[in-house]
Amino acid sequence: MIFRLYTYIIFSGNLCRCTGYRPIIEGFRTFTEEWEQSQLMADVRNKETDNTRVCSMGDACCKRAFTSEPTEIFNSKEFCPYDPTQEPIFPPVLKLQSELDEQYLIIKGADVTWYRPTKFRTLLSLKDQYPNAKIVIGNTEIGVETKFKHLVYPVLIQPTQIKELHQIVETPRTLRVGASVTLAELEDTLRYYVKRKPEYSTRVFTEIINMLHWFAGKQIRNVAAVGGNIMTGSPISDLNPIFMAAGVKLNVCSLKHGSRTIPMDHTFFIGYRRNVLFPEEVLVSIDIPFTKQTQYFIAYKQAKRRDDDIAIVNMALNVYFAPDTSVVQEAHIAFGGMAPTTILARQACQKMIGRKWDKTTLEEVYDSLLEELPLTDDAPGGMIKYRRSLTLSLFFKAFVHISKALSKTVADVEALPKELESVSDCFHYKAPKSSQYFQVVPKNQEMQDLIGRPIVHSSALKQATGEAVYCDDMPRCAEELYLALVLSTRAHARILQVDPTKALSMKGVVSFFSSKDIAEDRRWVGPVFHDEEIFISEEVTSQGQVVGAIVATNQMTAQTAARMVEIEYENIDPIIISIEDAIEHESFFPGCPRTIIKGDAEEAFAQASHVLEGEIRMGGQEHFYLETHATIAVPREEDELEVFCSTQHPTEVQKLIAHVLNIHINRVNVRVKRIGGGFGGKESRAALLAVPVAFAAHRLQKPVRCMLDRDEDMMISGTRHPFLFKYKVGFNDDGLIEAVKIYIYNNAGYSHDLSASVLERAMFHCQNSYRIPVIEIYGYVCKTNLPSNTAFRGFGGPQGMFVAETIIRQIADYLKLDVVKLSELNLYREGDVTHYNQRLINCTLDHCWRQCLMSSQYNERIVEVQRYNRENRFKKKGLAVVPTMFGIAFTASFLNQAGALVHIYTDGSVLLSHSGVEMGQGLHIKMIQVASRELKVNPDKIYITETATDKVPNTSATAASCGSDLNGMAIMNACKEIMKRLQPIIDRNPEGKWEDWIREAYFQRISLSATGFYRTPEIGYSFETNSGNPFNYFTYGVACTEVEVDCLTGDHQVLRSDIVMDLGESLNPAIDIGQVEGAFVQGYGLFTLEEMVYSPTGILFSRGPGVYKLPGFTDIPQEFNVSLLKGASNPRAVYSSKAVGEPPLFLASSAFFAIKEAIKAARKDINIHGHFRLDAPATAARIRNACVDNLTMKIEEPDLKKQWNVVP
Repeated sequence: MIFRLYTYIIFSGNLCRCTGYRPIIEGFRTFTEEWEQSQLMADVRNKETDNTRVCSMGDACCKRAFTSEPTEIFNSKEFCPYDPTQEPIFPPVLKLQSELDEQYLIIKGADVTWYRPTKFRTLLSLKDQYPNAKIVIGNTEIGVETKFKHLVYPVLIQPTQIKELHQIVETPRTLRVGASVTLAELEDTLRYYVKRKPEYSTRVFTEIINMLHWFAGKQIRNVAAVGGNIMTGSPISDLNPIFMAAGVKLNVCSLKHGSRTIPMDHTFFIGYRRNVLFPEEVLVSIDIPFTKQTQYFIAYKQAKRRDDDIAIVNMALNVYFAPDTSVVQEAHIAFGGMAPTTILARQACQKMIGRKWDKTTLEEVYDSLLEELPLTDDAPGGMIKYRRSLTLSLFFKAFVHISKALSKTVADVEALPKELESVSDCFHYKAPKSSQYFQVVPKNQEMQDLIGRPIVHSSALKQATGEAVYCDDMPRCAEELYLALVLSTRAHARILQVDPTKALSMKGVVSFFSSKDIAEDRRWVGPVFHDEEIFISEEVTSQGQVVGAIVATNQMTAQTAARMVEIEYENIDPIIISIEDAIEHESFFPGCPRTIIKGDAEEAFAQASHVLEGEIRMGGQEHFYLETHATIAVPREEDELEVFCSTQHPTEVQKLIAHVLNIHINRVNVRVKRIGGGFGGKESRAALLAVPVAFAAHRLQKPVRCMLDRDEDMMISGTRHPFLFKYKVGFNDDGLIEAVKIYIYNNAGYSHDLSASVLERAMFHCQNSYRIPVIEIYGYVCKTNLPSNTAFRGFGGPQGMFVAETIIRQIADYLKLDVVKLSELNLYREGDVTHYNQRLINCTLDHCWRQCLMSSQYNERIVEVQRYNRENRFKKKGLAVVPTMFGIAFTASFLNQAGALVHIYTDGSVLLSHSGVEMGQGLHIKMIQVASRELKVNPDKIYITETATDKVPNTSATAASCGSDLNGMAIMNACKEIMKRLQPIIDRNPEGKWEDWIREAYFQRISLSATGFYRTPEIGYSFETNSGNPFNYFTYGVACTEVEVDCLTGDHQVLRSDIVMDLGESLNPAIDIGQVEGAFVQGYGLFTLEEMVYSPTGILFSRGPGVYKLPGFTDIPQEFNVSLLKGASNPRAVYSSKAVGEPPLFLASSAFFAIKEAIKAARKDINIHGHFRLDAPATAARIRNACVDNLTMKIEEPDLKKQWNVVP
């Protein structure tokens, strides 16, 4: 049986932030022993107790005041019990014999030979013959090098069958561990010894176990070997600092030099990823020493993300004390992340010897570490001040840890103040608690009417079992070819020459295409302005632009050949990366500034009691959909082209392909079964790949396929727009906002794309949920030498709201007022008019606000937070409440339309087609629910096969949270038309069955097919007159989040989040709650973790999850409560529902502002008060640097102009 904690360990290596993780955890929990036991106990309790008890408050019960009782979305009692005959990992019965696994194996390829010897002597002979051969156990490092760095190692040796490298042997003083022992095996063995040996003798073992917890995911630890970690020699290795501080010894062997033992000390590493072993030597085993009674050992690691991440800085400290005293006899401190190798701080250790373990020693070690561990301002990895401060912080944590342990046995240890006792503690995972509240359907609602019911996603079972087919899962066509893109490697340069000769000479390469193959008037494309070339002809303006395409017989050949295309450049200055660069060079797209002006801001400032100014910025965000961009194009007869594409906007892809090929749109049919996530990233950018693939297929008259690798996708497809805000605000003594002037800048990248519309959405939302009577907004779209940024869930709305929340909090700090009361004072009310002159109707902001404060117990918890902060110096909690008011509609009014096609077949089955794309958000199941109500038919008879441009033409993108609203109304209208035709037949035979009515209609020659169409009424806005209604309605919500921050490292943990959302009358609470939770976790990444990293020359460093960090399973709130507001209606959408996709995302900023509250509490302890700037995301580095203390004050500010990376 699986235990609950183990589920967390299993999941920690998996990333899928848009799910919110909570449903996955709870679903998998039903496989655990604890769940089985809870079901048995629940049955017993139900028999023993009377379940009819109700709250004495009746309908006034707090749980009923705003929402219904919590309800399980799925009845977990119906789940099948665990069947021990069904092994969830790998059925042992399928592994019949191990004979083949134990043979000496040699696999020879064109470039690489793979050896799997079974004898130690054979291994040494191979290494003697091939001294530069790479030894591979789990392929966790070499796999990365060959996949992403394209390195080729001619000889690879796998020694997993050699017992000498796999043995674990106890000696009197050490545990000898074979070099090919996996990290998981090492952990299990060390746990065995920790249980059976005295505590003092296994202190190094304990720290290795603790560190392995943070070392990658379980999947990696199952295959990666301890020897590989040492020999790889990464300067940020998790284990090497422990091994060096512990004084482990390495046993190596070769035919030439025999056996020898090497100390893993300051002499071991001789350079970046280089050590003292001879090329022909093999690491056989390592000796990990047992510890002594007067020896104390501790290790710490700080990373961008706590779980499953590489270190920024890590440290291990090994201290020996004189018996029964606090006098240091010997000490060893090892650091990773502070030099090209793991290093021992030997000078600092010398300072400790003979000294008492007290504050004086602590201060001297600080000074020594700063001197011994310098970092230049341009050191790789950046974060200079943060990394230097971590050396002090981690040592301080270790000092406190050892002080507490030493004080249990030694009398002369200097006593620690109570507020420092928590310093040494780290954050650890706790199984999450959650609740979901929503309004259940009336008991008299017909069973076939699915509206309002929590129905499972229509593809859920197929996705959970891996059976769901995505674009690249489709079987290969006959004679299919593969396309690989040739990408620019410069951010701004003139192309002097493109030479594909070497690539074309490769076996299997079919063709190379470039701008020369497309007519001048056909090579330009774009969603609004045609300002992007399919293949760049003369000047590249960003790294990752498409210069050409190689077509070959298979993927590997195509990708290898693409790297062989030679491009000669001539650099062009300037290279504009950041918004500040663009402002300095006045690099803006035409039409700037865009303005919204209401009233006279300068006059209002003159009359205001107080005026403040400020500046804040938000970073970009990578979409990181699980399915990267993918396209298959299949040519048919007479210029017809069938295109299977992972896109949110099939019509846009169709139009651009037709434009480039110079054929009619009706010859191109774009089909989308489902896509593996989009978040806006596949709204306009799908054409980057789809058009070259379609062009190649059309030109060669053969099927062509391409799916981007993750690093390619991240390099070329753009991100959420970084924003910079400069603001001025006037307000009265009570904090009531009277006027605001804001300058908004977004980083568009090299082309227009949708950046102007993203900017406009930010301008509409820069007041968030607050009434601002006088406002001036000036918006600029910055043209830079970065990949063109694009739509992303929220579409500029979260960035705009962010400045509003920043302003509110700056006012509260200035007036020394409670920010919650100040927010309440400024909140919109029913009937208020926005700064773009749209009147608010059915405004439930106040209702959501009051419900959130009550359900989150804010007033009680803020008192507890303040108490905790008084009692802890370097651990602080923060609590924040944030509202959201998100406008629902495409701001380009012509896009607010949708079509549908409904067929009913003679057996009564129904086929729906509509203009929306299923990308995991549950759109198809909602459309089936709409049809089930209108047709009053068994939902099992309703089916949606795909989205295709030959079924519903001229569609808008599935975006702006409008998918359910627009397509739901279109399907409703089509179904109503059919039911209108059927009504006479139903009236004549009211007791008949659905199938009888359909059969009769067919015989009466009544059409059983209908199109539906819907356009949003009374919508449209003019920037020139600042009038009209840009939005159909608003979705409201409020979140309250509590966090805890480790002020010494910048690490934090989300303790609890309570969300109240007004989603009207939810079409499907299961889907909608999932969307709320998923948006929150994705937004949490935006505001705290996810950070794009660029070089000063425009090269993207964050091309994968190794550098770019997404929230993981352990990052969700420990308590996560979601309530859908009860009794809210919305007459402007299908069945009074509301859009849900984008609105909840900004609520995750409550975690950001709670972090800021915690930082404020830390600064207060050092007598620093008032407002301070904290840009988003609130990474560990930004948090630590903002928590100013005596340690950060010891470190000089680095020169940011020299830094290794640039903030865009």
